[in-house]
Amino acid sequence: MRPRSLVSLIFFAHCAIAVLAQEPAKTPIPDHSELKKKIEKKDQSRRMLGVLPQFTVTDRKNAPPLASRGKFRLFYKSSFDPAEFGIIGLQAAVSQAENSFPAYGQGAAGYGKRYGAAFADQVSSGFFANFFYPVLFRHDPRYFRLGHGSVKHRLGYALAQQFVGHKDQGGRTFNWSNTLAALSSGGISNTYYPSVDRGLGLTLNRAGISLLYGCLGGLGSEFWPDIDRKLIHRTRRKTSLSPGQQGQK
Repeated sequence: MRPRSLVSLIFFAHCAIAVLAQEPAKTPIPDHSELKKKIEKKDQSRRMLGVLPQFTVTDRKNAPPLASRGKFRLFYKSSFDPAEFGIIGLQAAVSQAENSFPAYGQGAAGYGKRYGAAFADQVSSGFFANFFYPVLFRHDPRYFRLGHGSVKHRLGYALAQQFVGHKDQGGRTFNWSNTLAALSSGGISNTYYPSVDRGLGLTLNRAGISLLYGCLGGLGSEFWPDIDRKLIHRTRRKTSLSPGQQGQK
């Protein structure tokens, strides 16, 4: 990982410590606290295809707000999940094959620089979108899955969630957390990308791409459980039946 990437990660850690230190101590809630923890643990173990993490998704319409520590835990689990290291490795390999950011060069050194840059992008984006700005604006960084209605309605809902934020105290507002996170992450990337790949225009371009990926991620969060239930589970069930049993069906 490049030194500037490491400096950026250290910056995120210091910001996290500063924000967490300002959170007042909360009185433990005896009622249903264990049930709440179990539900949150279940939410933060969701995966697409059994591999890709979907820890920021919840089916609960009235889910209790996350405290600052809960938002930090969400950021940490999402950014440092083992699957993410593999995804970043593939992303860096594609970038090297296409010779993106040619100033990084080729070979192991070039791959390491691309991997470090992609990893820093991942961490900075998650830090600002799932922790820093949600704590600052008191937004809930999770995707609240609709799960019912027409496909058209749910499609519009999923795309809108990138710009519609859920407030901790209830209600909705413009999702400043996602927008500012994309801009902040894009701006910080100027410290570790090659000099020819820096500047305001490229920062805005990276921010736009980040928001686009967020929209696509919302579609996956909304519709994946339906795909999993209707296609994959049905296929597994058929393969588990004997030929005679399938004929009886």
